[in-house]
Amino acid sequence: MTKTKQAFIAILLAAALAVTACSNDKKPADTPTTAPIDEGNQTQEQTQETAEPPAAQSSITAPFTGLPLDKEAVQRPMAVMVNNYKAARPQSGLTQADVIWEVLAEGGITRLVAIFQSSESKEPIGPIRSIRPYLIELGEFYHGVLVHAGASNDAFAILQRQHKQDLDEITNAGAYFWREKTRKAPHNLYSNLEKMHAGAEKRKYESSVTIPSFTFAEGGAGAYDGPATKLDIHFLMKDYKVSYAYDEARKVYLRSINDQPHIDMNNKEQLSASNVVVLGANHQVYDDYGRLKVDLSSGGPAILFQNGQEVACQWTRTGKDVIRIVKDGKELPFLPGKVYYHIVPNKPTFAEHVKVG
Repeated sequence: MTKTKQAFIAILLAAALAVTACSNDKKPADTPTTAPIDEGNQTQEQTQETAEPPAAQSSITAPFTGLPLDKEAVQRPMAVMVNNYKAARPQSGLTQADVIWEVLAEGGITRLVAIFQSSESKEPIGPIRSIRPYLIELGEFYHGVLVHAGASNDAFAILQRQHKQDLDEITNAGAYFWREKTRKAPHNLYSNLEKMHAGAEKRKYESSVTIPSFTFAEGGAGAYDGPATKLDIHFLMKDYKVSYAYDEARKVYLRSINDQPHIDMNNKEQLSASNVVVLGANHQVYDDYGRLKVDLSSGGPAILFQNGQEVACQWTRTGKDVIRIVKDGKELPFLPGKVYYHIVPNKPTFAEHVKVG
């Protein structure tokens, strides 16, 4: 073998050894490893990534309830005289009212003045009955259009002489009411908010008025006198009793009449309120028919029920302002929600008309 061939073979062997060495030095690429999945952490992380932030509380509230609204309620209040005679129950539309006043009429029966301002319901409201002078006052507390069917002589004189803004089925607004054929007259007269506002517009009544403001607080009045989860209210007749039972889950008082739930015919719901007020006022019978004068100006004793508690207080009124519920000279805040007022006689005593269980 020549030296040239020997040199060439040596070069080839060296190259082969170099390739083998390089191959042995190379390590396989690391196989990716997967860490164990903590399903709890994964769920939490996914929840944190996908959960939407809580909806912001609306800053717009209903003026008479303090409850949040999607848009401002600018419509004029309607003050509707609702029949509360036994044959008129169950009534329609009362669960849509912001405020309800219950007060005696002649004969020991009571009448309801239902104030509608924030509702846009088109459901029936009624049965609607006649108006009295002190019922005019209650409706005008809220600068409402007075909705009724007829009036006592004194009330009719006030409506005419003082040019009150009212919708009377008998004298000026019959087209905005209807009779329900399934019920017997006079307990079958109805209207609804759509018709009422149309009637007020037709008669060119003010659509925008200044309405009273009220104080609301999430905690309510506080400084309560004690628990009050059940209460009975007696007006005049022994066979008529209004009761309320506190529903802790809903934070409202559920209303019953003679131990039977007071139901709204429209939705079959029991009437309820976050705030129940009983106030004493002087009553005077002034004619043989038993018609009454009710003093809504002088002030007097009151009890406010809310949060399953009671607080003894007073009611006051200044000028033409709405009645205010006060203690030690300061107005008590309502809980956000509906307010039901009950005006009972001061005789024989105010305390005899309210029983707390």
